[in-house]
Amino acid sequence: MKTVMEQIAELKIVPVVKLEKADDAVPLAKALIDGGIPAAEVTFRTACAGEAIAAISKKFPQMLVGAGTVLSVQQAKAAIASGAKFIVSPGFDESVVRFCQEKDVPVLPGCVTATEVQKAIAMGLNVLKFFPAEASGGLKTIKALSAPFGQIRWMPTGGVNLKNLTEYLSFPKIIACGGSYMVKGADIEAGNWSKITDICRQTIQLIHHAGEPAEENKKFGFEILHIGINQKDGQEAAKNADTLKNLFGFEENETPMSIFSSPRIEIMKNKGAGEHGHVAVGTNDVEGAKKYLESKGIKFNESSAAYTPEGKLKLIYLQDDIAGFAFHLIQK
Repeated sequence: MKTVMEQIAELKIVPVVKLEKADDAVPLAKALIDGGIPAAEVTFRTACAGEAIAAISKKFPQMLVGAGTVLSVQQAKAAIASGAKFIVSPGFDESVVRFCQEKDVPVLPGCVTATEVQKAIAMGLNVLKFFPAEASGGLKTIKALSAPFGQIRWMPTGGVNLKNLTEYLSFPKIIACGGSYMVKGADIEAGNWSKITDICRQTIQLIHHAGEPAEENKKFGFEILHIGINQKDGQEAAKNADTLKNLFGFEENETPMSIFSSPRIEIMKNKGAGEHGHVAVGTNDVEGAKKYLESKGIKFNESSAAYTPEGKLKLIYLQDDIAGFAFHLIQK
C-alpha cells in the first residue's frame, strides 16, 4: 500500500479547499474525483472543516483527504479524529509537528526560511510546504533553499495556477503543488461542479504533458522503424519495389505479406491496416509506452496485441488512424 507522501507525489497536485457549508463537501469531492484528482486539503479556516472531512472520508474512503491551515494541536486533534490522512500548516509549529508525529500522521509545515528548514530537519521532516509560494519568491527561492538542503522536498502553495504549475513541477525537488484555483469559493457556492471537474481535467492534462516530448521520448526511445504502404495486390507491390530499387538502389526483402524496400519501407501486397498503410513505432518498452499513451487518452486495439513466448507484449496497434495511417508500437 502506498504511503500518503507517495500518493501526493503521484498526484502532483492537491486542491486546497475552503468550505463554508458541510453539505458541499460530498458533491465537491465527487467533482474532484471525476476530474481525476482524488485528493483535497480541507482548510480549518471555517467551522465546518471537521464535519466536511468526515463526510468526504465516509462517502469516498479511497480519497486522500487532509486538513490545511492547522494552527494548533487542538485543531490537529480534531482533524485527525474527523479522518484527515495528513496535516498541513501555513507555518512551522513544533507542538503541531510533534503531535502529528506521535499520532503517526504525515505533517507538512510551512517553511520559507533557512532557519525554519533547519528546525524541520532537526525534527526528522523531509517534505515541507512552501507558503506563500509566489509571494516568497516562488521557484527561485525553492531552488536557492534546495542547494544547502538537498534532502528536502517541497509542496509549494499560494499563487500556483494553470500558468505556472508545470514550471514548478519541472523542478525535481517539488513533490507536488497545492492549489485553490480549481476550487474557487464562488463556484462551490453556486454548485458549479462541472466547471471544477473541467479545471481538474485541464490540470491533469498539463501534469501528464509536462516535460514532453523530450523526456518521454528519451525514456521510451520512440522512433519510426518502418512505414508500410498499402497496395491492391502483389503485382503492384513488386512493381513499386522495383521502381525504388532502380531509383535508389534499395535492396528488396520479400515476405509472404509484403516486400521490404530497404528496412524502412514495407510495401504491402494487399490493403493492410490503415487507409493508406501503417507506421511501426519502435520503443524500448511496449507495455510502459502503452500505459503512458493511455494516460494521454489514447486507446488501443487490444485484439491486435502480440506477445513473446514469455507472455511479454511486443506489438499493439493504436485504435484510431492518424492521417490515414494505422500506428503500432513494436518492441525494438
